[in-house]
Amino acid sequence: MDQKDLALYPYVSEASRYVASLDFSLDRLISSRAMDSARLRGKERVLQSIEGEIAKPGLLSSDDRKILIELLSYPFSRILVSCIDDPFLTRRYSLAEAVSSYKSLKGQELSFLKEFALEFGIQAKDYDSGFRMHFTDYIRLGSTLKATEWKLVNRKLEHGYVNVSKDELARLLQEGIKNRIEGGLPVSVPEDVQQACEPYLEDIKTALHERKTTFGDGSEFGSVESGFFPPCVTYAISQTQGGINLAHSMRFAMTSFLLTVGMSVDDILNLFTSSPDFDVEKARYQVEHIAGASGTNYKPPSCATMQTYGNCYSPDEVCKKIKHPLGYYRRKIWFKNRNAQKQNVKAPSDNSAKTES
Repeated sequence: MDQKDLALYPYVSEASRYVASLDFSLDRLISSRAMDSARLRGKERVLQSIEGEIAKPGLLSSDDRKILIELLSYPFSRILVSCIDDPFLTRRYSLAEAVSSYKSLKGQELSFLKEFALEFGIQAKDYDSGFRMHFTDYIRLGSTLKATEWKLVNRKLEHGYVNVSKDELARLLQEGIKNRIEGGLPVSVPEDVQQACEPYLEDIKTALHERKTTFGDGSEFGSVESGFFPPCVTYAISQTQGGINLAHSMRFAMTSFLLTVGMSVDDILNLFTSSPDFDVEKARYQVEHIAGASGTNYKPPSCATMQTYGNCYSPDEVCKKIKHPLGYYRRKIWFKNRNAQKQNVKAPSDNSAKTES
C-alpha cells in the first residue's frame, strides 16, 4: 500500500508501522499547534460517526499534508472515543469507520482487494470476476450477516471453498474492520491527555446526547410495550394485520420504529403475514436490511417526515408535545415508570397505617 492507501485504511498493521516510523509522540499529537488540523479532523470523524457515515476525503498521492492529516486523525479519534468510553459511541464509531472503508474498497482493483484481505487472514483466490475463500473464513466474517443470501447453506461449497463477488468480499471485510476497531477500544488514556482533550469532547458529548435522546441506543426501552406505541404506528400495525398493503414509506416507518424499541425481526415478520403480497424471504431480507444487515442503521422518520408522506394518523394530545414517534413512546414509558415509583412509595405507608390500626 502507498501512503494514500494507509490514510484511507489507517487501522491496518502497515499504517501503524508507518506512523511509528514518523516518530510522532503522543504529546506532540495532543498539544502541538502543527497538529491542529489532524485533531480537528479526528473530532470530525467521531461527530460524523454519530450521524452515521464518515466521509473520506479525496486524496492524491502528491497530497502529502492531507495524507498526514488524515492518517494522524485516526489515532486521535480513537483517543476521543476512549475518553468518552460510551459503549454506544464505540459501536457506532467502529461501524461508521468500517462502512466508510467498505464503500472505498468496492472501488478498488481486484488485486488490491486480494492483498487487503490478507490483513484479516483471508487467502482469497481469483475466480472468474470474483474470489474463492475458505468456508471457515466465510463463516468467521459472515456469521453476523442475517440476510438469507449470506447463509452458508445457500452457497455453493466446493472442496471447502465458497465463491464470492468483489462487492461481497468487501462487505465481509467490513465486518472484519468493524470487529478490529471495536475490539481495540477503548484505549488507555492518561489523565493529563484526557484533560487536554476536553475542548474537543464537548461537541461530541452534545451530539451523542442528542442522538441518544432522539433515537435511543437500542437498550433504553426494556420489554416492548405495544400499548404505548404512537397512533401512526398503531394504525400501521392494524392495517397490516387487516391484510391491507402499506405504502413503502409507512412500512419502513413502522419497521424501523419497531426495531428501535426492541422488537425482533421474527416478531415483525409475523405482523406482515396477513399482507396480500407477503413473501417471507423477501420480507425477511427487507426487515434485516433495515435492522442493519447491510451495515447501515436506519432511523425511524420524524413526525415532520411522517406528515410529509401522509403517514400521520389520528394524532392525540401527546403528539402535540413531541417531534418524533420515539419521543411519544419514550414519554409514555417515562410516565409509566413515574407512576410505578409513586405506587412503590405509597405502598409501605398504607401497610404501616393498617398495622397501626
